Parts: sequence; structure tokens; C-alpha cells
Amino acid sequence: MLRLQLRGEKFDASLRDGAGSLAAMVLLDELTPDRLSALARFWAALAGKTVPPDPRITRSRQKRAREMLRVLDGRASGATYRAIADAVFPKHDHDAASWVGSAIRETTIRLARDGTKLVQGGYRSILRRPRRDR
Repeated sequence: MLRLQLRGEKFDASLRDGAGSLAAMVLLDELTPDRLSALARFWAALAGKTVPPDPRITRSRQKRAREMLRVLDGRASGATYRAIADAVFPKHDHDAASWVGSAIRETTIRLARDGTKLVQGGYRSILRRPRRDR
């Protein structure tokens, strides 16, 4: 397995000995759209064209993944949800009187829940294009 970097983009590739040209084999399953998108980006990089942005990992998904990991780090070090919310969402008020019904509390708990799933093998879902359920 090779890690290629073309025009600032990283790609994993497997090459066979003696191959004079490149070919792609794409599996036909539920991840085919993701594979075709990656292949189009790879081809653009090889052809010296502008590489389109990766549609699978939007800025908001990157930000949320960072927040999930920050919340998990806080929980692993023994911090309470309220202390974590103070660190992750410093612009919001986290007083004791309004904490129980706070939207920030619920968001922090969801980040911990989703971060746990991410660490327990769900990280691969980040690499899938967001899809609406049918």
C-alpha cells in the first residue's frame, strides 16, 4: 500500500509490479458513491487539474468530531459535564440554576455519547458521505 500525495491531497494506492498504467477497480455496494468521488478526486490530482474538496468531511463535521474528542478527554480525566461545557462552550452561561434544562448540557451529553461511538469503531462513519435515510 502506498500513500501518494498529489497536489496537496493524500491518496492510498496499491500498485502491481510491471504495471504501465493505472486502473481502478470499484466495488459496487452502498459505498460506491464515496469510492467514485474519491476516484474523481484522485484522477483530477493525477491529471494536474484542480482537486475538488472532499464532500464527505465538511467543516461542520470536522468541528463536531473535534468537540466530541474534547468532551471524551474531559470525561476520561474525571471532569463533570458542566466543567466540560465551560471549556467547550465558554461563551455560554452555565449556572447551576439553569444547568438541568440547558441546551448546552444536552449538547455536551450528546457529544460524549457520539464521541464514545466514534472511538469504539464508529470513526469510519466520518469517511462516509452524509446521506438522508430513505
